Amino acid sequence: MTSTSAQQHSGADDLPEPELSESDASVTNFSFEGRELVAEELAGPHVLTFIVVHGFGLGRAAYIEIAQRLTDAGRVIALDLPGFGDAPEPTRTPTMEELGDLVAAFIADRRLQRVVLIGHSMGTQIVAEAVARHPDSTVRAAVLVAPTTDSGARGLMRQTLRLARDIVSAHPLTFVRGAAEYLKAGPNLIRKARATVVHRPERTYPRMDVPVLVLRGANDHVVPKKWSEKVLSLLPDGVLTELPGRGHAALIVRPEASVIRIEQFLLERNLR
Repeated sequence: MTSTSAQQHSGADDLPEPELSESDASVTNFSFEGRELVAEELAGPHVLTFIVVHGFGLGRAAYIEIAQRLTDAGRVIALDLPGFGDAPEPTRTPTMEELGDLVAAFIADRRLQRVVLIGHSMGTQIVAEAVARHPDSTVRAAVLVAPTTDSGARGLMRQTLRLARDIVSAHPLTFVRGAAEYLKAGPNLIRKARATVVHRPERTYPRMDVPVLVLRGANDHVVPKKWSEKVLSLLPDGVLTELPGRGHAALIVRPEASVIRIEQFLLERNLR
């Protein structure tokens, strides 16, 4: 387990947002055990399949830039989990474990090969469960960006205050995208938040049997450095990289540093 810092990619979150190009994409729905997700696939070479799992309150629309950037390395599938984005609200709020099972079932149903799971914030908890609970899947690596929830501050109020502090100091685009997505996720939002904070990812990390890259923005107020180092220490095969000038939204706003580090990680592990 090692830790690095991407000093050469230190652009701040307040840099201008680049224009996005049009991409061909197909959108489908998938149901498993009464829970439904929405999957948007962007065309790319089928050497690898990247699956992007969003953070709390968000949906796939917030991750369009990183999804498009990753198409140079493989095809990309961005998800809306149940009750987020365009996915229908479930009758009961699922646990992180159940959402991990849903993602794993989607991978199996679509017969996806050489999968790289990328989770952001709450999405890291789901990615961890998908990998740990389904060791026979075709997932070859995982990326945990801004992994939650810090075991030293698991209360809903403390997490909300940390997130508010991060939003205040972040690029306005974070607020704009986040507000639109939170409105979609409105029903049962408190129940959904509780499902994230009662989860114990530290019990899951030791069972992740694939190479794992942990990414943390150096300015992330939600995920302290100490917690990221704790996550790293629990992984059987992990590496931690800090991204200078980035906050909790490192995968959403100006994500090029994240993409560069992900591609480096895959090269280091002979997956590209």
